[in-house]
Amino acid sequence: MSKNKRPLVFITNDDGIYAKGLNELIKGFRKIGEIVVVAPEGARSGMSGAITSLNPVRIDLLRKEEDLTIYSCSGTPVDCVKLGVNSIVSRKPDLLVAGINHGSNAAVCVIYSGTIGATLEGCIIGIPSMGVSLTDHSPNADFSQAVKYGKLVAEKVLLEGLPKGICLNLNVPSISDVKGLKICTQTKGNWQEKIEKLKDPYDRVIYWLGGEFANEEPENTCCDEWALSKGYAALVPLQVDMTAHYFYELWKKKWEFCTESNL
Repeated sequence: MSKNKRPLVFITNDDGIYAKGLNELIKGFRKIGEIVVVAPEGARSGMSGAITSLNPVRIDLLRKEEDLTIYSCSGTPVDCVKLGVNSIVSRKPDLLVAGINHGSNAAVCVIYSGTIGATLEGCIIGIPSMGVSLTDHSPNADFSQAVKYGKLVAEKVLLEGLPKGICLNLNVPSISDVKGLKICTQTKGNWQEKIEKLKDPYDRVIYWLGGEFANEEPENTCCDEWALSKGYAALVPLQVDMTAHYFYELWKKKWEFCTESNL
């Protein structure tokens, strides 16, 4: 980051350009540095790392003033990052922030989340990146604590940076007085699917996807779900490299003498 310039903060989300969480994040981060926002024109939750490859993508300028520029994008959260960084900003951002998401992105939600998809994309292209989520799906939720802890983490990242290939997933409980911040691991668990079969007005079969998260380690005091349940903000370091390194070493030893002829 140039000593003569304010930090450039790139902001996106997956709830859409008009979501309260995004706009509270923008207001809360105005003092940190210059802000460029490129966010989906509508809700894009559950998009993960999806990109738009079969159709053109449109970007529209909505607002421009000193140290704040806001665009809407017809694509996915990852599209917003790709297009914003490569076609909009004049220099590489010093920080990428995705959020504030309406609803938790703890545990296995990182696999599905468009918020985390955008965060990982920023990480892949070498920008210190973080996702911020509040455990409240309400359109009018109180985001003050999420902004507070988001700024706390963002300022530390701007000061110290992040290792290559590492990004951050911050989840904040929807309470008025968060107890503090805990560095956590991702909770192990899975979604127990509940699929409702119905018919539309034209008598065609439709399905509503739902379910509940099954926590496999409810007593693990190191994981994000535990921290959130106890009133703490949970910060989980994520990595782009999804290799199971311990298993790689195990199987490398097990199969290292095998050849195609004797498998």
